[in-house]
Amino acid sequence: QEKSCRLSAALLGEDSEISQEQLYELLKYAALGKGHNAAQPSWCRIYHQSHLAGVVVVVLHEMSQLHFYRFYLQFKHLRKVFQHRFTLTPSTNFPGSLYGAGTHLKPQNTAQGLTSTSSECITKSSDLQCDPIIQRYGEKKQGLTSYTLTLEEQKKNDYPIKGSPGCKGYISTECDQQRTDSSPLFGLDCEMCLTAKGNEVTRVSLVDAQGQCLLNELVKPESSVMNYRTRFSGITKKMLLPVKTRLSDIQTRLKKLLPHDAVLVGHSLNSDLQALEMIHPSVIDTSLLFARSEGRRFKLKFLAKAVLGKEIQCEQKLGHDPTEDARAALELAQFFIEQGPAKVAELNLEMLLTAEKLAEVSQNKAALQPQGCGFQEQLNEPPHLSKPCFLDCLQVTGQKPLLLGRQGQDSSGQCQSNLSTSNKQILQRALEDVPLSTFSIIQFSLGPEYIASHLHAGLFEKVRSKLTDMLTIYAGPFEENFCMKSVKKEFGRCGPIQSLTVVTETFQPYVCIQYEVLEAAQLAVESLNGAEVAGSCIKVQRPVTAAMLDCNVLIKELELDVENEGVIYVAGLKKSLTETDLQEEFSQLRDLETLFLPKDLQSGKHRNCCFLKFQKSQSAVDALETINGWTMKGSELRSRNALASGHLWKWIWQMNHSSGKQGEHIFFEKMEQLSDSEQDLRKKVKKLDHHIKKLYRSLQNNTLCVVLFPGVN
Repeated sequence: QEKSCRLSAALLGEDSEISQEQLYELLKYAALGKGHNAAQPSWCRIYHQSHLAGVVVVVLHEMSQLHFYRFYLQFKHLRKVFQHRFTLTPSTNFPGSLYGAGTHLKPQNTAQGLTSTSSECITKSSDLQCDPIIQRYGEKKQGLTSYTLTLEEQKKNDYPIKGSPGCKGYISTECDQQRTDSSPLFGLDCEMCLTAKGNEVTRVSLVDAQGQCLLNELVKPESSVMNYRTRFSGITKKMLLPVKTRLSDIQTRLKKLLPHDAVLVGHSLNSDLQALEMIHPSVIDTSLLFARSEGRRFKLKFLAKAVLGKEIQCEQKLGHDPTEDARAALELAQFFIEQGPAKVAELNLEMLLTAEKLAEVSQNKAALQPQGCGFQEQLNEPPHLSKPCFLDCLQVTGQKPLLLGRQGQDSSGQCQSNLSTSNKQILQRALEDVPLSTFSIIQFSLGPEYIASHLHAGLFEKVRSKLTDMLTIYAGPFEENFCMKSVKKEFGRCGPIQSLTVVTETFQPYVCIQYEVLEAAQLAVESLNGAEVAGSCIKVQRPVTAAMLDCNVLIKELELDVENEGVIYVAGLKKSLTETDLQEEFSQLRDLETLFLPKDLQSGKHRNCCFLKFQKSQSAVDALETINGWTMKGSELRSRNALASGHLWKWIWQMNHSSGKQGEHIFFEKMEQLSDSEQDLRKKVKKLDHHIKKLYRSLQNNTLCVVLFPGVN
């Protein structure tokens, strides 16, 4: 069975908060691996990193943890799929340091220490010995036969080989004559679309040694087309409608056009021959000819500009021109043969690429940052002290990250001229481009009208108010002279109480109890409603307000949250018990993985409850049956499924202990403005969740996907 990548991380309690640096550790190791001296993250572990298909980071612009829980029910897909959830500790400008918005970089400083050893070596123009081109071909000029791929090299690079299992039914060009240094060169390039069969040819171009076009033909695929890849191929459905030419016709024409000693030239020519289902014995692959270290390759667009001084694959054109690409590959091979390896190495292509990327980044990186919110302004430091952003680190190691957003960049790094791109358009681009990139950042936004600071403040109050109501229960009625101590003791068995007060507005006494954890309030409602407490048969309920009408739905969804799978809450513990004591007491429970004992974040004292995480969900169900009614050190335990086991527990505590008091004269104005837009906002969030679902489902297996709520600060 093929090895699959896996992420292992702690999920409970204090471990559920991570820093920006820790997130970078994860992204860097996932993107680069050991090949670029990236280390396993200190706080989690990625298994089989070399099998990772790619990394996708979805940034929800200026949305925070606050938005996630305010619109928890609307984020249906997000909360059901992403099982690892962490709170990011605040940083000065998280998105800025991720993709460098607004920073100014000096190329010589940025490149230092980020390129590989081999790249550093070739920066010394006086010493070319460690250049990969020289290491592979030597310094002397040689004939073209020295640069054709050997049979072993063809096998290694997935070229169709006669007699190999995957090439059954492939057609040979029958160019079987002995090659010499005077054999004719032909440039070949194809454009493909994605069909039910895989990659199928839609256009083929062949040019001769003088650059004359011998063939430029549209081809109708055999299978139904799933994606025309118009942005890259230039092919549309309309273009292929009248086409009668099939793959077999192209194979026949190529066999007629190529002489028996022909040498085919192309850039990653293996994919063209595979799509053509043809076998040709003698090829020059310019992606391998212009050798780089560690198996990396230069793009054809870059080589054409750096070596030939030609601009190809221009953004203004719809798709690539296969004739242009075939001619560029041919001229690159001719340049290499005529000038020799030493002259090519002296071009210092690695340095040129680094300089080009850094210039590109510094010109365009401000595009994702709102106007007036530059990273440089916020840090208030001179440009020469600015650190390289995360994407810079990737780019100087030869990767070409994809960056898409409302004010984003496309995969070529060029700033989009249309700044009003919708989330739907961004999604469409992402569905096309993400499969072609190993590292992608996709930025969605609710729009400027929903992220104003006054709306954010109103949102905070709404969330804090609802959480307070969910943590609060009313119990009663009691007798006139009831024993408050008995009530506190009974309700305290459900979990830590923050406050307990007597309600005086009612005919008979009631008590209002506010708990510190959601599970405690829910346990009180479930176990004490209708029970006899302090000599009275009481009713236990939460406050009845408009905001609480969906409370039961919310509780159910929290319980089913993937983050709470296999996690239970246990209350009624004696405070004298230590974590070691509890580990010992619960050791008999099958498949127990983690125990978390919450602490008061101010005093540091642990509470009278804990969370238990089990390796299997069924083991958690069995543990619930065992623990309920279990007496530990003279105290009866109560238990239920967890509702807020991870980062949410700590966040609720912080929300609950924040003053949250706003000036009355501005607070109601904010709330009124928020109410006007919140219904529309719910629809927007639901649609956003659907976009993430669609993007997520399109990802290849073994893709690491991270969704960030970076907040407004």
